[in-house]
Order: sequence, then C-alpha cells, then structure tokens
Amino acid sequence: MKKIFLIIVCASTFVVAKAQVSYGVKGGLNLANIVGDDAEGAKAKVGYHAGLFAGIPVADKFSIQPELVYSAQGAKYEEDGEDDINFNSNYLNIPVLAKYTTASGFYGETGPQLGFLLSAKAKQNDEKVDVKEFYKSTDFSWAFGIGYKTSSNLGIDLRYNLGLSSIDEEGDAKAKNGVFQLGLFYVLGSKQQ
Repeated sequence: MKKIFLIIVCASTFVVAKAQVSYGVKGGLNLANIVGDDAEGAKAKVGYHAGLFAGIPVADKFSIQPELVYSAQGAKYEEDGEDDINFNSNYLNIPVLAKYTTASGFYGETGPQLGFLLSAKAKQNDEKVDVKEFYKSTDFSWAFGIGYKTSSNLGIDLRYNLGLSSIDEEGDAKAKNGVFQLGLFYVLGSKQQ
C-alpha cells in the first residue's frame, strides 16, 4: 500500500508540469477515535486539523489534491469513579486525493493518506505521560470526503479517514485511527506551470 501511495505522489508531480495548479489553506474540527477489536471502551474526542493543499487538474472535472495537514487525534477512556484518560496523538498527514467536481461546485474525493506520528501522550487530571514509544511512527489510512466550493473560493468539506494499519508499535493490538473531519478551506490562487 505504501508503494502505491508513493507511485501516486510521483505520478502527480509529472502532471504538475503542464497543469494550472491551485493552492490554498484549510482547517477545522476533528472527531477522532481509536477503533478496532482491541479498542473497546474508547470514546471519540474533539481535536483539530490545519494545513495546506494543492489542486492539480488532470482532466475535465477531475483533479489530484495532495495535502500537508497537522491533525490532533486520539481517544478518551472513561473509568468508573475516576477521571477520564485522554490519549492525544498528533500527526503530520499527507493525503493524495482523486477529486471529482461538478459544475455547481460540489465534489467527492477519495485517496490514500500517510501519517507521521509527531507526539503521543496520555493525560489523566494534570498528569501527562509520553506514550509515543508504544505507537507506530507511521499510519496508513484511506480518506473519503465530500465538499462544496463557492465562486468566491471559500468552501466547506466533510471527510472520514479510515485507518488501515494498526497504531500499536508491537503490531499485536487491533487498534486503528478513525477520524471525521469537518473543515473550511480557502483557495488562495493559482499559477500556470
């Protein structure tokens, strides 16, 4: 899967050479969780994401959209009679999405995402413990999204990042990231390559 992701990234760089490239900024809320057979009791927690993107047209109504996105993820566990334990994991995600846009501005998108773990901490009350050593340094997922861009280049999108790889460093636990993202974006401009 990682090889396919790299092939897509390389192929998109060749397309850029003759394309009208648009670029912009994005940000919004995450509703993140850890899902899977070994993630029993995990509850969703609110986080955020912020990043940059480029739109590379490849055909009429079709484009490739690579992104660079900081994403605050994780989950929380509620313990009887005790304070919640929050697991906070921060990733630098690189999705590369195939995007179909209608004439009205609505679009659908899907594609692979490679995430690099920046930090992972467990927090209960005011106590924080670094747990990064228990997480894999990379995370592979598949993104599915819909959105709408106005004629003034402002837009809104909804995306789900479905975790495909276990986040457990040992690989024994069936636990993956699952993240809903609701965000706003703005297309800053474009330049002819």
